[in-house]
Amino acid sequence: MPEVRPAPTVAVLAGGLSHERDVSLRSGRRVAEALRGTGLQVSVHDVDPDLVPALRQLRPDVVWPLLHGASGEDGSVRDVVQMLGLRVLGSDARASRVAWSKPVAKTVLARAGVATPEYVTLPQSLFRDLGAAQVLDVLVARLGLPLVVKPSRGGSALGVTLVTTRDALPAAMVECFSYTDTALVERAVLGTEVAVSVVDTGAGPVALPAVEVVTDGPYDYDARYNPGRTEYFAPARLGPDVAAAVADVAVRAHTALGLRDVSRTDLLVDDAGVPWFLEVNVAPGMTETSLLPQAAEAAGHDLGVLYRSLVDAVVAR
Repeated sequence: MPEVRPAPTVAVLAGGLSHERDVSLRSGRRVAEALRGTGLQVSVHDVDPDLVPALRQLRPDVVWPLLHGASGEDGSVRDVVQMLGLRVLGSDARASRVAWSKPVAKTVLARAGVATPEYVTLPQSLFRDLGAAQVLDVLVARLGLPLVVKPSRGGSALGVTLVTTRDALPAAMVECFSYTDTALVERAVLGTEVAVSVVDTGAGPVALPAVEVVTDGPYDYDARYNPGRTEYFAPARLGPDVAAAVADVAVRAHTALGLRDVSRTDLLVDDAGVPWFLEVNVAPGMTETSLLPQAAEAAGHDLGVLYRSLVDAVVAR
């Protein structure tokens, strides 16, 4: 008789103290429900002083961090989980740190031959040292307009502004610096916004169908997580060649950055059909409006079965 192994136990981490706490809690609840539907024993934990004792006592087979924002994506919580000798579903701490920094990730992808908008990084202290007006004048002279101002680290479009006039730049910088001390300012690429999720259930990274994002106004936090403002097309309305190109970029990003199990790459496709890499997310949202679940369903996956396959692959690893 073949040995019957008990179903793996999973600890989902959700919450934390970042600006994206509510999104994380929603992601955690939905993943936990989907996994329980496949017969797994799942516990959900916040990031607080009770977490380490709970993980030491439970010794789950897999820890799945569904934490958005700093501690969840910068590798720090994953470091602690790994130091406890537990398996992490998703990228390890080192790869997470690289992906978490948008300028570093863009540099890695540019060296891998992937198109990414030209950019500069500007710490808040530089504006005090050199004078804000002079720095912004040089910035516009070098990169032109329109520009996108965003935090060098972070997600959910918090602190991100599309700037079309020089006069709008100071307010955009103030908004950005309310979330971070370093801004990434890049030349805006106009076109179709798509997100491509990548999953690896043990046979290598595979891109799910691209999801096209169409919104009335900026694709900001409210547009991402409150139904009604944004229309999604899954799969994206792309020709076969462009669809293959965006899938290739997402898999290349996943591989070049050393990511594991699951990731989501955000891209803009210009009028010539060229995909431009913007950023990658090692803890994609799993809410009812999030892009990875939409992509998985467009590919014909049952979410519970897919998430269970990811868990089984981590146990096998």
